Amino acid sequence: MKILQIMAGADVGGAELFFERLCMALAKRNSVEQQVIIRQNPNRRQRLEAGGVAPIELKFGGRLDWQTPRAIRRQIKTFKPDIVLTWMNRATAMCPKPKNGEFIHIARLGGYYDLKYYQGCDHLIGNTKDIADYLVKEGWPAGKAHYLPNFVSAEQAAPIGRRGLYTPDGAPLILALGRLHENKAFDILLQAMARVPSAYLWIAGEGPLLHDLDKLAEKLAVKPRVRFLGWRDDAAALLQTADLFVCPSRHEPLGNTVIEAWAQNTPVVAADSFGPGTLITHLHSGVLVPIDDPPTMARAIKNVIEDPVLAARIVKNGRAEYEARFTEDIVTGQYLAFFQKVLEPCAASPV
Repeated sequence: MKILQIMAGADVGGAELFFERLCMALAKRNSVEQQVIIRQNPNRRQRLEAGGVAPIELKFGGRLDWQTPRAIRRQIKTFKPDIVLTWMNRATAMCPKPKNGEFIHIARLGGYYDLKYYQGCDHLIGNTKDIADYLVKEGWPAGKAHYLPNFVSAEQAAPIGRRGLYTPDGAPLILALGRLHENKAFDILLQAMARVPSAYLWIAGEGPLLHDLDKLAEKLAVKPRVRFLGWRDDAAALLQTADLFVCPSRHEPLGNTVIEAWAQNTPVVAADSFGPGTLITHLHSGVLVPIDDPPTMARAIKNVIEDPVLAARIVKNGRAEYEARFTEDIVTGQYLAFFQKVLEPCAASPV
């Protein structure tokens, strides 16, 4: 099976990280011959090369960039893939249409995107069931809209030293991960922190609201206990260091960070937005609280910190959810089974 993957994403982001993980997972499979095209990005190239993938880098510019589509067409002609898997809008729009069924074009969506970019595709993948349902509601054929989840690594990392971030070893440590954007509701988490005076908070991520959130932390008098870490590529180590992971998002289609916390045996408190609310069974694999409710979030944080029995239960059951549904072997196997299924009609067609 020959697969060409194309990603023109940003330097950092959840979809971009999963793209890298899937590329490296497929590289381990003897049944797959793979070629990967990315937007010019030295850091992504280095990570992929370390995982056994040698990517081709292209510009992926704006509307006047005619060179990238032409280069993709040349790679398709040379490599002769059975499947081209494109990630998000730009890579999909720049992928040339197959001639005479030369390949099957599949696009993977991690959000509720405008389907005008995907009209040339044969199949679409949503990484949540709700996204797959959205595709059908928008008019995409039901038989060509598919749900395939993400996976995260279970590789354990050593905790990092707290003192380097001026955090006392004995203080409860809360971790949050994500882009500093309104959807992530870090303002709600800061308000909750004002009601948990013993705890420290690390927020790992970049985004346009850094200044606003820093000012809010100062206004709430929690700034001495809050650390804005910027973008980090050591989420596993951060999760191993923290006592609790909190996902306060107002809008979260998947909740990939919840799965990461499960994989690292870190207890989870999350706002009941769509993704975390679908993943978590309340008081079983995590603790759910209403969206935009700082007092309830604060109580939930205190309950987990102060109740080791509750914390142990949600850690155990969260890990079980991860092992049953979101490991590399399980999800990679689902992708390969899906690829094989969509190729079967082609193999059965008479020459």
